[in-house]
This record gives sequence, C-alpha cells and structure tokens, in this order.
Amino acid sequence: MITLHPGSSTPLVSQIVDGFRRLIGEQALRAGTKLPSIRALAATHSVSVFTVVEAYDRLVAQGWVESRSNAGFFVKRRAGTSMLPGEAPSADLRFDASWYLRQIFESRNLELKPGCGWLPNDWLFEEGVRRSLRHLASDGAEIGGYGLPHGHMALRMLIAEALAERQIVLGAENILLTQGSSQALDLAARCLVRPGDTVLVDDPGYPNLMFMLRFLGARLVGVPRAPHGYDLEALEALIVLHRPKAFFTQPRLQSPSNSVATAAQLHRVLQLAEKYDLALVENDIYADLDPEPRSSLASLDQMRRVVYVGSYSKTISPNIRVGYVVARPELLDELAQLKMVSGLTSSDITERLAFGALSEGRWRKHLKALRDRLAQAHGSVAQHLNGLGFELFSEPKAGMYLWARHPDLADSAPLAQQAAGAGILLGPGHLFLTEPRPTGWLRFNVAFSDDARLFVFLAEQIRLHAQGAAA
Repeated sequence: MITLHPGSSTPLVSQIVDGFRRLIGEQALRAGTKLPSIRALAATHSVSVFTVVEAYDRLVAQGWVESRSNAGFFVKRRAGTSMLPGEAPSADLRFDASWYLRQIFESRNLELKPGCGWLPNDWLFEEGVRRSLRHLASDGAEIGGYGLPHGHMALRMLIAEALAERQIVLGAENILLTQGSSQALDLAARCLVRPGDTVLVDDPGYPNLMFMLRFLGARLVGVPRAPHGYDLEALEALIVLHRPKAFFTQPRLQSPSNSVATAAQLHRVLQLAEKYDLALVENDIYADLDPEPRSSLASLDQMRRVVYVGSYSKTISPNIRVGYVVARPELLDELAQLKMVSGLTSSDITERLAFGALSEGRWRKHLKALRDRLAQAHGSVAQHLNGLGFELFSEPKAGMYLWARHPDLADSAPLAQQAAGAGILLGPGHLFLTEPRPTGWLRFNVAFSDDARLFVFLAEQIRLHAQGAAA
C-alpha cells in the first residue's frame, strides 16, 4: 500500500503521512476505505506502534482520516476532493501534537511561550532547592547504590501528612514515588489497561496521556468538559455505550480548560464508577496551586476505586522529576513491581532534594506567594483577552491556564503557525482533543501570557482576519 525507506532523511512518521495523503489524493484510497490497523501496519513495515499512532493522529488532525470508535481509521470524505497530491493541506505537516511536544522541550529559546506547560524560573521554589542542595552536599549524601523501591521514606511520610490535610487518610506504605506524574500515569495505565480496552479521558485533555494510552492499544473515548467540570449526562451515556475499563481524569484546575468539578459531581462520578465497575485515575498535579480546600475523588473514595497521582514539578521545579501515585495496597504492589521492572528505582537524590525543599519553613510561604501571583496573572490576562473579544471557558482565577477562543478565528492551528514564525509558542486547541479537528480554542499559560507583545500579535492577527473576511 505504501513504501517506507528507513534509511531516508525523511522521518518514518512523515513517510507514512505522505504515503497515505498521496494515495487518498490520487483516489487510490476512496472515502470510507478502512486503513490498516495500527498494529498491522507496524508489523508489515517493521516500525514501532508509536510511529503509526503518531502518523494516524497527524492524518486525523489534517482532515484526511477519521477515527471511528471501536472500528478503526477510515478515509474521510472531504469537501472538494480535487486537491492535487502535491498540494499542501490547510495544516502544516509538522504542526501536530508531537511537533508541539518537541517545541516545548527543544525550543526553550523561543521569546514568548504562552502555550507551554511549566512556570517561569523565578516563580519556582529556587531558593528552597538551592538550600536543599547545600544541605545534601554538606550532609555527605550517598551517590552509590539505588534508592528504595517505593522511594525515599521521609518524603513519603511528608506526602502522607500533606494528603491528610486534603482528607486523604493513608500511611507512607500506600505511596509510591515516581519520576514525575508522567511515570505515575504510565504505571497506572499499564496496570489497568490492556490492548483493545476502551478508556475514558477528559476532552479536551492531556496530549501525552492520550499518546501513552494509544501506545498501549487502548481505544480512547473523550468525556466532554464543561465550565463547571463534567457533563454528567454525557459521561453516563458514554459509560453505558462503551463499557470502558477506566476513566483517566483531572477534576481540579484541569489542563487545558482549567475547569473545576464540584463535590456533587465527584460524588456522582464515584456512583457511576461503582455501578459500572470503572477504575478511576485522578490526576491532581495542580492541587498545590489551588487556594480553595476542595474534595477530590480520592478523599471521597479513600482509595477503594481511585488511583491518585500527584507531583511537585509545577511548584518546586520540573527538573527534579518527583511525583507519586497512591492506590489500594494490592494495586500499589503491582505498580511498584512494574516500576522496578521498567526502570528500577527512582532517584533517591532528587527525592531527598524534594524532601529538603518541602520540609523547610519557607515552603508554605512560597505556595501562598505562588497562588497569589497566579491569581493576579489570571486577572490581567483575562482582561486583555476579553478586551480583544475572546471567550473564556472557565475563570476560577487559580491554576496555570485559560482556555479561550475568538469568534472570528474558527481554527487556531493557522494562528499558532503564524505565532511560531514570530517566535511565539501558542497551544492550539486541536492538540488537546481526543479526536483532533479544527477548533478555535487555545490554551494560554497565564504565567507566560501577561506580555504586551502577545496581545499586539493577537490583535494584529484578528485585524488581518477581519480584512480578509471583508475583501
């Protein structure tokens, strides 16, 4: 069907995308034709499943292919099928979720980064990290050997105390330290999900989690987010229709929408999980950024059905890569075993470093200052976006993000492309959708968005769009 050249300088993902685009453009593959399954194509061409997943995601994002739940990928019927094989589609081939992740981690030299997912250096707990480093150096910390399978005991005890303040009552033995929340989510996914399982995720949601689950062979179904949290009617209808194995969700200050689920909604989610035997994986990495004491799925459930994930990447430093996962004892044992099989122990040194920063007296003062700073940035950025005519999805005035769209900009991808050319990293909405499609939504990191140059750029793009529409 398509031919791949492993020795070529063109990446394999691009070769797959170009090959299917050519076949569709030549109408060798007509609308409605089913593409080979991900695993079948990977096996045929001796490439990784992840490579095929990424290629198919690009084809979906560009409108060449559509994903049908529990059925596979099909050639999409396109308006005006006269596009020539060599003609460029509306979206740049590079401008997909993998491009976005590479830009985030490889292009830190971009002048403006309102689409990124971390906080500026001077917003982090640099002072506490430096003091902890000095203490580690003077204390003669061991650099030989490995850490404990479950992670540094003193840090686990400290986390247990912090969780008790959130009404999650457990001991240090119920906590497994990980290399950031990404490893925690990966371990949970590999323990709970098997190839072919249907899994619910927030829609819009976390692109890296979606990649991870698809790589495991899961069939993803998006649960619509609402400004107040969940669309509960839609959630139950999706559970009844698809009978999913698990629901990976972020109730508090969700990325990218920043919506917050109410306690009443969380109770209902737990009722549905119990009724339909559904595992819940709660990603609560923004809990420390929330000034309000709120219930969580874990606090209401006390770890009977919920797997709870936390992290210090957003508040201490993303570079120390310290996260954790909490689960009922028998599942935590499985998670710990999988952690050891896949990567041995996590770093005892970085865990000690995090413990030193958390246990010194300035930690709570840092959190208070960080929350206040984020609230101020929320107010300022929201005011600027409102002034330009943007609609804001949710405004809790906490957390890192604003999810917004402009009525005159139906597709944020071309806007983000223009921004990249101007040295600005935006977060176009299609990257966060379960089924990528054109959308006007954008994710703004308020800590990097309170810059006049961003709003000058946006105002100019809106003006140019209006001129083009009037011509």
